[in-house]
Order: sequence, then structure tokens, then C-alpha cells
Amino acid sequence: MAFWDNLFPGRAAHFDSGSAASNSIDLTKRRPTVSLTKQGAATGNLRVNLSWRMRTSDLEGRQRRSAVQLMRNPSHLFKPEVVQAHTQGMVNVDLDLGCLYELSDGSKGVVQPLGGFFGDLNEAPYVKLSGDDRFGGSSGETIYVNLDHKDEIKRLLFFAYIYDQTPAFDRTHAKITLYPSNGPRIEIELDERAPQARSCAVFSVENAKGQLTVRREVRFVYGFQAELDRLYGWGLQWGRGYKTKT
Repeated sequence: MAFWDNLFPGRAAHFDSGSAASNSIDLTKRRPTVSLTKQGAATGNLRVNLSWRMRTSDLEGRQRRSAVQLMRNPSHLFKPEVVQAHTQGMVNVDLDLGCLYELSDGSKGVVQPLGGFFGDLNEAPYVKLSGDDRFGGSSGETIYVNLDHKDEIKRLLFFAYIYDQTPAFDRTHAKITLYPSNGPRIEIELDERAPQARSCAVFSVENAKGQLTVRREVRFVYGFQAELDRLYGWGLQWGRGYKTKT
């Protein structure tokens, strides 16, 4: 029962129906793959979204304490909350979404905010980043894949990385959601603890034997794109990149 129900006893309780959950597929260690081809979603645009919010012990602990105080003294509900200073527990993290691609003709590359490699949806590599969200807003970051050109795509590797020098994957609730053209959305939580990791290979898409398959990876690494490249054998040459200032 919510605290509000104690204030207003006659108020009816409302519960989520849970219907939205049935319209999604969670890729986990036990169920790491799903076929886009079998669910009739191997055409049109595949939308891939990275969203996150901060996980801080200071903030969560403060919220729990506030709830307890309100239960003990409801008059605190009408008092403004004291603004507290920015502490070490409150770390702003700039997560970026990227994609390594390999096409059927052997060409390889990357789509990512760093360096301004935003790709193209209607021309090779048929992968395009819509923008760079530096604040972890509700919209997050989105990459589109034009699956009408799936025959020209051999494999893709989607990854998330921390742009600045603060490794803090363990301080975020991060999730990647895939929205196919047909069928349920596909969700992958970055819920494993890797305090010092700076990058994470989240999932791959492979086009083999007439099947377009999504595979959960969720492999955290302590380096950046070059280390992901080495793990998955892309063979690209990497240099230091920068974002344009806003």
C-alpha cells in the first residue's frame, strides 16, 4: 500500500495489468538468442535504443529515509526538501551507443558519436546513429538498421562505452531495447557488476544460413573499442577520437 492511501483511505488501489511485459523478450544468459527471421521481423527498420539512469547509494538511501520520515510524520510532506550538494556518490555518466559492422562485400567500420561516424540508413553501411544524448534522458540514444538491405549485412556488434574517464557502469541502470518492424521488442539489461569497465559488447546480429539472429553478449571490458575489436576479430585500426563541443 502506498503512503498516499494512508492519507486518503477511501482511494481505490490501482495496479499495472502487466500486459506490456508479455509484449517483450528478455535476452538472458539462459536465453541468449532470438531469430528476427522466424518472427517475421527481418525487414524494415530495426530501432536500437540505449537508455540509462544513475544508480547511487546516496540518492537511493536518501529516498528510503525520506519515505520513513513521511510515514512517521506526514506533515513533512508539505515541507520543501533540503537541497544537498553534489557528492562523490552522484556521478554523471555519459554512455554512448555504437555499432561495429561488417558487410557482405568485406567492408568494415564503426558507427558511433565519437569521431562523428553517424553512418547512413539508405546507403552502406545501412546503419545510422540518430544523435548523441549526453545526459541519459528518457529518450536515450538510438541507432537504426535498414534490414531491407540485410543481404548486404554480414554481422553487427552493438556496444556501449563511457566517453569520459570515469568507469561507472556499476552506477547506472542501463538497458538496450530493440524495436523490430514486427513482433515483440527485445530487451537486454546491463545488470552485471563491472566497476572498472569502460566498454560493454551488448549484443550481436548475424546473418547466416538465411537467418538473422540476435545474440546477447554483455561482455564488459576495461578498454575501449580497440579491445572490443580484438575480442570479436574486426581488424580495424583505432586512434584517439573526440566529440564536438556543444
